[in-house]
Amino acid sequence: MTLAATITVTDATFDAEVLCAKVPVVVDIWAAWCGPCKQIAPILDQLATDYAGRIKIVKIDADQNPEAVTAIGVTSIPTLGFYKDGARRDMLIGAHPKPVIVEKMEALLA
Repeated sequence: MTLAATITVTDATFDAEVLCAKVPVVVDIWAAWCGPCKQIAPILDQLATDYAGRIKIVKIDADQNPEAVTAIGVTSIPTLGFYKDGARRDMLIGAHPKPVIVEKMEALLA
């Protein structure tokens, strides 16, 4: 089994990596100064491995990529956006425990 890692996206690559993805995508909108963002990062890294090939997990730095973050309507971080077939299906704002994130990911696969 290959180890999957989270993928970094930017304003320039957001559409291609998220909206045009062939598999569902979880988008982690974060910033370096955000404590709760750092809390959920290891959970997302683990889930990227657990769901490799079925769901892609990407990270976008809110400070470095204001265009994409504004376009998707993020007002608070961390925010997790759950995308399927080019559209956001769900969203979690704030740090949540792994079971809550997994439940949202499973719903994407349903």
